Amino acid sequence: MPKKLLGCALLLGVVSLSTPAWSQIYRCVDADGKVTYSNVGNNKGCKRMQLDAPNTISAPPARTTGRTPGAAANPTPVDFPKVSGDAQKARDNDRRAILEQELAAEQKSLEQAKKELAEQEAVRLGDEKNYQKVLDRLQPYKDRVAQHERNIQAINRELSNLK
Repeated sequence: MPKKLLGCALLLGVVSLSTPAWSQIYRCVDADGKVTYSNVGNNKGCKRMQLDAPNTISAPPARTTGRTPGAAANPTPVDFPKVSGDAQKARDNDRRAILEQELAAEQKSLEQAKKELAEQEAVRLGDEKNYQKVLDRLQPYKDRVAQHERNIQAINRELSNLK
């Protein structure tokens, strides 16, 4: 126990006596004009550099003007093409029509997937003595139904954003 305490005290003493590395930097120029930097300045061509303490102060916080950084920070260029209100309304109507077509197709696909799942649930194959085999066979059909349901939800979300 006393050896550990003595070792800690010795280490603490050495650390407290050491000087910071940034305080003694020398710029040395040899006879050929080659410049080197060192922490030992025992040559004739070495001069101690006067360095400031390292900066430990954090950068000042960014000024806020109360505006959101989006549009205010990135104004639209003057020559940027603009869309008229009527053209935008026509685009939105086209998008709505496309989404409604996709929704109808997805609902039709969902009904077909549910029908196929029901057919597969009614069938029991001879090698499926273990119920896990039945579940494994039905899983792709269940996955297809779930995928179509998620697609319908996503299309409905997009349609609600247009209104």
